[in-house]
Formats: sequence, C-alpha cells, structure tokens
Amino acid sequence: MTSGDKQRPLGVAVLGCGAVGSQVVRLLAEQRDDLAARVGAPVELVGVAVRRLDAPRDVQVPDGLLTTDAHGLVARDDVDLVVEVIGGIEPARSLILSALENGASVVTANKALLAEDGPTLFEAAAKAERDLYYEAAVAGAIPILRPLRESLAGDRVTRVLGIVNGTTNFILDKMDTSGAGFSEALEEAQELGYAEADPTADVEGFDAAAKAAILASLAFHSRVTASDVYREGISEVTAADVASARDMGSVVKLLAICELRPGPDGQDQVAARVHPAMIPRSHPLASVREAYNAVFVESEAAGQLMFYGPGAGGSPTASAVLGDLVTIARNRLAETRGAGESAYADRAVQPMGETRTRYHVAIDVDDRAGVLATVANAFADHDVSIQTVRQEGRGADAQLVVVSHAAPDAALSATVDQLRSMDIVREVTSVMRVEGGDE
Repeated sequence: MTSGDKQRPLGVAVLGCGAVGSQVVRLLAEQRDDLAARVGAPVELVGVAVRRLDAPRDVQVPDGLLTTDAHGLVARDDVDLVVEVIGGIEPARSLILSALENGASVVTANKALLAEDGPTLFEAAAKAERDLYYEAAVAGAIPILRPLRESLAGDRVTRVLGIVNGTTNFILDKMDTSGAGFSEALEEAQELGYAEADPTADVEGFDAAAKAAILASLAFHSRVTASDVYREGISEVTAADVASARDMGSVVKLLAICELRPGPDGQDQVAARVHPAMIPRSHPLASVREAYNAVFVESEAAGQLMFYGPGAGGSPTASAVLGDLVTIARNRLAETRGAGESAYADRAVQPMGETRTRYHVAIDVDDRAGVLATVANAFADHDVSIQTVRQEGRGADAQLVVVSHAAPDAALSATVDQLRSMDIVREVTSVMRVEGGDE
C-alpha cells in the first residue's frame, strides 16, 4: 500500500468460522467505526473461508463472503490482513505461508503450529516484510505475549510460571473443592463445555506444552518447540493426591514452567516443563479458580508480575485477535512492521533430568523399627535432602509422606525407583512435584 491510498479500506480475510472465527466476524461488524478510528483507515471483511458453506454458525456472515477456497482467498489482491483461526498444522501452515508470500500480514491463534514450526513462519514473515502476530495463541484474552515481547524487552526475564489450560484447572479445582475424583470432575467439565469429548490434548498436557514452548521462546529469546517441553498430564492425579496437598496447605495445579537454569558449563539454559504440582495456597496462582488462566512472570528489574483472566472461549480469544489486527493494520498504513522473532540468545534446552525440582512422595510401609531410617537412606543414596517427613497411621495402614529439598529430577526419580524395590515398601502411592515453596 502506497502513501497515496492510505484511506483505502484494508481488506481482512478470516480463515475459519468456528467459536473464535465467528466472534471475530461479529466484532469486525459491530466495531467497524471504532476500528477505523483506531487504525486510521476502514477495516473491511472481504472473505471468510470455511469447510462447508451450509454448516450452522453462531453469526450471520454477509452474503457473498463465505468461500470454501481458502487458498484462493489469501491470494487475492484486496486482502491485506489475514486472520487464521482454523487450528492444527495443515492446511493452516500452507495458508499462512501463502498469505505472507502474497503480501498480507497475518494474525494467528494457532498454538500447535507455532510450537511445532514457528521458525518457518517467522522466516517467511521476515522475507515478505510482513507481520505475524499471535497474542491469542496463549491464554486467550490475557495479554501476556505482547508484554514479554515488548513491555519487558529491556528487562531480563528469568521465570514464567503459569496455568495456561482452563480445562485442567477446572478439573483440579473441582477435585480440590468437592473431593471428587478425576473421572467425576472430567465428566462435569464435559457437561459444562469446558472439556472436549476427546479431552486428550488438555488432560495429557499437550495444549499446555505448546503454550509453554511459545512462552519460553519469547521470554528467553531462544527457539523452543513443543517437543523440547517435558510433559505430564493430570489423568493420574487422584483424590488422595489432592487431599494430601490440602494437608500440606497446598493445592494441585497443572503448571507450565519456563525458567533459566545454569547448565554444566555455567551458561544459562532454558528449562521448560508441564506437569501437575503442589503449590502453597499462599502463592498467587493457587487462587486461580475454575477455567481461568494466569501467568506469573519474574524478571530482574520489574520483579514479579501476574496476568490473569479467561484463557479460552470465542469472545475472549477474539478480543486478543482484534488487538493484534489493529496493530498489524496500523503497521500496514505506516509501511512498517513490528518486532519479529527474537532468537539471538540461542540457549540450549536443559534436559528434564538435570532440572532441579522437589518431590512429594507418599509411601505405604511396614510399621516396624528402622523403616524411617531405611527410607531416609534411599534419599541419601541419591544425594537428595529431605525437607519434611511425617507418618500417618500405624500397623498395616502406616504411611510416610516425604517432601524433598530441590534436587535434579533424575536423582529424585531414581530415589522413587529405589523405594519401589525395597522390601519394607508395600507401595509408593503418590509422587508429585512441589513448586513455589522454599528449596
């Protein structure tokens, strides 16, 4: 677009008209005048790509705008801005690349694609001298990516700790407040629409791992993919685990944890992991209830920051999409582009086994003399220091609950393996990491 036609409407193509896409279409129509004032030129919807023209939709799309030819739509001369809310890897990747090659700037909410193949998309955007924005890819309406990319660009972020999946937070919250088991809480989440019929991506941590990869990449200026993120879901969390956490004054949350940790050579490495963990009820994240999300950021100059809000849903996610759309539209008018990928630090990813964490271990044991000392020796064998230990019950119902100090995860895992092989141990009934307390 040249300086002579700055008032020409900016054409917007929306790819996908599901829960998010339909709300983007609605907001483009309802806020048409405000968007034009904020951008400096009209923003006009010129096409909506869908798989089926006759599918039921939550919004009335203006006549003539629906099409099943997504590739044709993104290649049109009147398309300046493309919103991709299809999800998945293909055809989303091909469509985004095509849009950039044809001169359009892109807003995407596609966390899975960014976590798997973000560098390809960023390189294509840089080559085309166009924007690729993706605030909606993590934590819905919560503004977290822009602060990491821009507001904290002059600071050194050291840790990002977050609840970034509303489905799992709802389930764990119900287990904590009602005493329900995992299956019962999942069923309620599905009935209320918080969980899909196939909840695997959520409850096994895949969704959160993709978001953790994006957060770590931005926070630490290094390329981190979903496969670099250690992942455990919540399907093995029991009512007994949640009750044990309550006894410790803690709550169980599925956390995405991204942090800088010293490597063997003394250089900082990126540690990125997703797993259930016990955190003290005094921690800000402990109060995040139901399907809400929150991200806790620690940096050297700004200190501790927390971002909280709805992490999913059509309207909240569409709000983040529209925010990005305004930014890239302004950039088009100014004939400039925003910040692209920042991967200059190129830090190595630290293996989970080397990452320091803490364990909560519940052990059913024979109640006889010397048992506690024998268990303590198993921890000592792997250089793991015990922070607290308590015994519950007597006789056949005796149980030891041990919380360790911080140690490499491999050493903690080896300790648990040794405990399981010991004659005095009938069963290791619970193993869970502990975060947010003293190491």
